[in-house]
Amino acid sequence: MNVSFSAEHEAFRDEVRGFLDRALDDDLREAQANCPGIFLDYEFNIRWHRILYRQGWIAPAWPEQYGGTGWDLTRRYLWTRETTLAGAPSLAPMGLGMCGPMLIGCGSEQQQKTHLPRILSGEDYWCQGYSEPGSGSDLASLSLQARRDGDHYVINGSKIWTTHAHVANRMFCLVRSDDSGKPQQGITFLLLDMDSPGISVDPIVFASGTHEVNQVFFDDVRVPVSNVVGEVHQGWTVAKYLLEFERGGGGTAAQQSALDRVRRLAASIPADGGSLLDDRDFKSQLDRTDIELQAVQQTELRIMAALSRGQNPGPESSIMKNLGANLGQRITELALEAMGSYATPHQPWQPGQNTPPVGPGDGANAFPRYFNLRASSIAGGSNEVQKNIVAKLVLGL
Repeated sequence: MNVSFSAEHEAFRDEVRGFLDRALDDDLREAQANCPGIFLDYEFNIRWHRILYRQGWIAPAWPEQYGGTGWDLTRRYLWTRETTLAGAPSLAPMGLGMCGPMLIGCGSEQQQKTHLPRILSGEDYWCQGYSEPGSGSDLASLSLQARRDGDHYVINGSKIWTTHAHVANRMFCLVRSDDSGKPQQGITFLLLDMDSPGISVDPIVFASGTHEVNQVFFDDVRVPVSNVVGEVHQGWTVAKYLLEFERGGGGTAAQQSALDRVRRLAASIPADGGSLLDDRDFKSQLDRTDIELQAVQQTELRIMAALSRGQNPGPESSIMKNLGANLGQRITELALEAMGSYATPHQPWQPGQNTPPVGPGDGANAFPRYFNLRASSIAGGSNEVQKNIVAKLVLGL
């Protein structure tokens, strides 16, 4: 497979690298390098967001008429990969990557005018109200009740594993507006203000000690009917459309960076007259992981090529999601193994921290990263769900 880029795209990559050299400072790079989980803290996330907004590069995948860059798929891939390799902060995907594209495709003109500019500027910070206790992978069984009362819906129930609900001021949410038909029917897609009376947010602290997700409770929360996206009771259609935008390119770059960090870590740890990197068994595990990572990257490139031709990548997305989750977890296991007893202290990095880490600095967050990424084989569609998709579409089972 030819994976070379055109001269035009090579020039674009050079432009991106020049911008990143100028725009990224040590604080932003350090925050990303020491992020113990998937999502960076709001403080650094929004700071990088505003830098990209001023540059005009905040929405690579959006059409130009809505404030996006209008970049083609290859430029978007290069952008994702180069920002990852440069150690740029990751942006929360709920507004820019999910809610915005969904509103462009399914929202009313008024909803687009109201919300899209505020997503771009960072004035609105969104969270996703999907999963519920007992309704995670089986999202169609959700039960958050929405009762029509004049020009409002009255919401009662809860959502769980809601990333950044504690800092978000807006939520896009699936509610049960009718329970008389099949599970996928009677679901409505709503937009709501997080400061609405009756909403409360309880933190869920991971075993790693980090706080990313929450449980959100709704007690007679009133939401205007004008906040319905699409048709009433047809929210499942909107939700499926939104899920198309969870596909991405350049994701293996983050795992490659993480694996390179483990190699540096191993090279710094003495073992049997040399370093851990000289240990045949450990080096074999690193090399095997690297080979599998390259295979996933080839799948990523094939998906990008299919999308650029207007094709649907099909089950390859599920294969990549499954393998990517497993590889990410394995890399954290290698880091934990490399750190040995130094991995046991609970020492997550904090902004402005002036105390040295216990043990090698490259592995200071090995312990919290290991625990945080246990969720990656569940979040965004569990490995079991992805395997079922592959079994059906590839094996015909």
